[in-house]
Amino acid sequence: MFVQESGGSPKYDVVFPVLHGAIGEDGTIQGFLEILGLPYIGSGVKASACALHKPTAKLLFDSIKLPCVLGITVNKDEKINDIIVNILENIGDDVVIKPCDQGSALGVKFAQGKEKIATAIQNTLTTSSEAIIEKRIIGREITIGVLEDHDQIKALPIVEVITPMGQWYDFEHRYTDGASQHIVPAQLSRDLYDRASEIAIKAHQILGCKDLSRSDFIITETSEIYILETNTMPGMTPTSLYPDAALAAGISFTELVSQLVDNAVDRAGK
Repeated sequence: MFVQESGGSPKYDVVFPVLHGAIGEDGTIQGFLEILGLPYIGSGVKASACALHKPTAKLLFDSIKLPCVLGITVNKDEKINDIIVNILENIGDDVVIKPCDQGSALGVKFAQGKEKIATAIQNTLTTSSEAIIEKRIIGREITIGVLEDHDQIKALPIVEVITPMGQWYDFEHRYTDGASQHIVPAQLSRDLYDRASEIAIKAHQILGCKDLSRSDFIITETSEIYILETNTMPGMTPTSLYPDAALAAGISFTELVSQLVDNAVDRAGK
């Protein structure tokens, strides 16, 4: 949002950094905006960096006993044979490999068996310095948006993500129109619904997020809840989950953006 003065440079009022992954969501652009003294929507440097770096986020979640998937972090300096032994002994042979510093499910791989796990990890570590390897959990995929309204933090209606049989909510299914179905509100028992919403709010708070966040979960057949990660800047595209959840709460996209802008302006004025 900016005002163009005649013959002069644009004067920016508020920046909406709708960017994902490295540079955009890891605190880098937020730090740049801090240096420039420009108000912006969303989490600050620390929260952005902690949320995007998956091992750090898991440590913070563990510190307040949020239910996380069992996992280990590895880096490219470790020997692959040592990594595999560690995984097989402590995680199992059916895993998910994730770059530690990416968003939008980029680089996520599923692997089962020693050889395939080793290959997937080696491929991941050619482009990322670290990877997190987690036990694969089968279950329903849900996501919960959190919205701040001044000093009030509330969970938006829970969205369940349905993908075609044998598929998962990867980059293609996130950003391709019609590739996934969003059920909102998700059909969960009241107890499960409330527990998941509480976890999303606690994740938002322990990370130090501001204005908005969206946490992703897996729920098993036995009603076990696992938080996977928290996004400090959820997608705002026509296929994105966060605007759908807001709309289900009676907040139009225009109203949502206006509220977020007001939050940033109020924060800058304090």
